[in-house]
Amino acid sequence: MTSSGTNPERRPPDAPVGSAAWELLLPAVSAPARTRGRSLQAALREAVRSGRLAPGTRLPSSRDLAADLGVSRGLVTEAYEQLTAEGYLRSGRGAGTWVGGAVRAARPRARDLAPRTPGTRADFVAGTPDLSLFPRAAWATAHRGVLAELPHQDLGYPDPRGLPRLRAALAELLTRRRGVVADPERIVVVSGVAQATTLLGFALHARGLPTVGVENPGSPQHVALYAAAGVTTVPVPLDEDGISVRRLREAGVRAVVATPSHQFPTGIAYSARRRAQLLDWARSVDGFVLEDDYDGDFRYDRAPVGALQGLDPDRVAYAGSVSKSLAPGLRLGWLLVPQTLADEVIERKRTMDLGHPTIDQALFARFVERGDYDRQLRRCQRAYRERRDALVSALDEHLPGTEVSGIAAGLHAIAALPRRYGPQEEVLPRLAAAGVTVRPLTDYAHARAEPDEKPGVRLVLGYAHLSPTRIREGVRLMAEAARG
Repeated sequence: MTSSGTNPERRPPDAPVGSAAWELLLPAVSAPARTRGRSLQAALREAVRSGRLAPGTRLPSSRDLAADLGVSRGLVTEAYEQLTAEGYLRSGRGAGTWVGGAVRAARPRARDLAPRTPGTRADFVAGTPDLSLFPRAAWATAHRGVLAELPHQDLGYPDPRGLPRLRAALAELLTRRRGVVADPERIVVVSGVAQATTLLGFALHARGLPTVGVENPGSPQHVALYAAAGVTTVPVPLDEDGISVRRLREAGVRAVVATPSHQFPTGIAYSARRRAQLLDWARSVDGFVLEDDYDGDFRYDRAPVGALQGLDPDRVAYAGSVSKSLAPGLRLGWLLVPQTLADEVIERKRTMDLGHPTIDQALFARFVERGDYDRQLRRCQRAYRERRDALVSALDEHLPGTEVSGIAAGLHAIAALPRRYGPQEEVLPRLAAAGVTVRPLTDYAHARAEPDEKPGVRLVLGYAHLSPTRIREGVRLMAEAARG
């Protein structure tokens, strides 16, 4: 092969590649004879993908390249033909072989889009449990046990609702711990509450319910998840008893998302009167309540409040997950579906992913059956109560006069700072500059939010993922920044 005598980085598109450039193929042709052809093809393919061989580059003849690499001409010819068939190269009779223009250079690395808060000195963003509490040893034991005992047929495509073994275990667990009416035939194993929400959105849309009410303030995720199913969300304000049923009627919707046991993010528990009113509303409009029991197992200073679903399982769809009790990365949750929505939800689950991974289901079923999950919940309960107490104590010491609410349950608290620290638009930048990551309650207000009746700085402080020491240090930093 004759060198072009030009810098490969600056050659015109139709210039041939100099012989030195083919050094990238030398490791491939040094492979054992039986794999040499595949290795050469893979090396050429990667050179095109990575951009080392740019679109429009003319390749040497098969004879010249074979001579340069010290391999048979047939090996090179076969590689050219295979990559031409795949679209990486193009050729014409008597016109040579060229790098095709359809290939784009691959990204040099895979990016990590998981939510992170880099550079922060104190992270009080709510929503994450302490991942170091994940029971690795017990989980590994359960995993080995499942692999040893799982029937071969259970490795096939599962019932889209989930393995019968897990649905039976969940029915017992949820009846005992959350007071739900749990028929295993109406339990669907899902990839967390997010998938449960989307499935319900599709089911509502199919029944001609194109709008759903959401608590205001409430979880920001509900808007996007329902939108993905073609359902529009309507913000409905809260009062001291829970979501306003009067405003719910005025909104004209027939379905509403609610967190009645521990409202997110305000932390209030719906009163018994409001729970009854909400169910009366659902019956009167032939509608549904979509109950997100996002942290129903964590109660500290009050008796557990049973799930709303237990009062009317035909009007309430109930969703929960292991995201707070084990880890959100497991992507494992459950949905108890009213009978009238069951067929649509199950069929959507089937077409969405053909069912949840069976090994994960069998593993969690064993974890529940053997009492490991109850032990994990008790362990988390003790740890999170200690951290809740550390947060309240630190706020009292470093930010005296702060009003703390929503602390009887859950994994976060609402802290209303005294007015002497200034308005929110001044306090928040000071906290950010000090490396303290927080979110104000206003971040959880949906569009068309009600006017704020309690002006001032109200922070939603997550504490579950922080040790008591880090909580105290973080609050100290927060106080120094707030004072300016």
